[in-house]
Amino acid sequence: MAVRIRLRRVGTRGVPCYRIVVADQRSPRDGRFIENLGTYDPKKAKDNFQVNLDRAKYWISKGAQPSDTVRSILKKAEKAQAAAPAA
Repeated sequence: MAVRIRLRRVGTRGVPCYRIVVADQRSPRDGRFIENLGTYDPKKAKDNFQVNLDRAKYWISKGAQPSDTVRSILKKAEKAQAAAPAA
């Protein structure tokens, strides 16, 4: 079973909004998924994503392949987490 980390569209027509999910690559885009990792809103200018990096890294370590868009989002999330002051 090949597992992918990809986007699942949940927005209405003209107002796209996506969830970042872990899914079997054979399942349809908006179909069955294994785990929800976060959200992505392409219409927002800043802070347009929210993702659980720990779970994403876990799934990648288990062999899940992120899509190109999700790979870009994860890279931005890691930079944002590194730039945030440690509390």
